[in-house]
Amino acid sequence: MITSLQGGNSILRELQALQAEAAGLKEQSHNVNAVHHGDFGSMLTDALNNVNNTIVDADNLRTRFDTGDDSVSLSDVMIASQKASMAFEATVQIRNKCVEAYKSIMQMQV
Repeated sequence: MITSLQGGNSILRELQALQAEAAGLKEQSHNVNAVHHGDFGSMLTDALNNVNNTIVDADNLRTRFDTGDDSVSLSDVMIASQKASMAFEATVQIRNKCVEAYKSIMQMQV
């Protein structure tokens, strides 16, 4: 569960760093890690894997709770489920924006 939280936080940090770069601001906080300067495909794959891991972790917690595991509380299951839902919704919105941008570029005249 902790690794999925760290994965979600790393995506958030990357997005915040990109937002600061786009605005022309320098990020002064040490909490924000440097953006991974790999190719776009690997960065996208990593982000999708983090979202998938969050969803899988939430499903595992739900299954453990349903089978009667005393170490998992209902609040843990609900929080993990909401984090997975939010991560998925954010991924869908990003996909929609990428498709919209692609369509705009394809409509440009050269």
